[in-house]
Amino acid sequence: MFTNYIFYFLSILALYSGVMVLLSKKPIHSVLYLTMTFFAIGGHYILLNAQFLAIVHIIVYAGAIMVLFLFTVMLLNLNKEDSSPKHIWVKAAAIIAGFMLGMILIGVFRGYDLQIVQQPMESQIGLVKQLGRVLYKDYMLPFEVSSILFLTAMVGAVLLGKKEQI
Repeated sequence: MFTNYIFYFLSILALYSGVMVLLSKKPIHSVLYLTMTFFAIGGHYILLNAQFLAIVHIIVYAGAIMVLFLFTVMLLNLNKEDSSPKHIWVKAAAIIAGFMLGMILIGVFRGYDLQIVQQPMESQIGLVKQLGRVLYKDYMLPFEVSSILFLTAMVGAVLLGKKEQI
């Protein structure tokens, strides 16, 4: 029962901060609202008993990606106002595209059967133990090939970043 209230709170928080990302006038505020959205989605992962996914989501998205966004906004100095008026055909195209997206969403959700999962906390699929078992048992070769690919990419980035020729 208490998890339902947490779910609704996190959902309202994610929706509110997602809308505020779009409506904020200042880019720094948009980035901060996006960070709040990422934390709310991380809370949803915890409610789904996927602790590893929640921690990775918070570390990668709310940590590393948002730091990059903040540095980009600060370096580009996007705080200056852009007062160029939009043409009427751009506004009309946006309204038509929004209307078409709304019609598609109505069509998709009309045929969707909403069923509430009774006990979502009984699932063990998102735990680190289960993820490690699947990753190192069923997907061992793709995991190792991707790690070699990442290692090669890091070595290439270091070699490209060096100033003197090798």
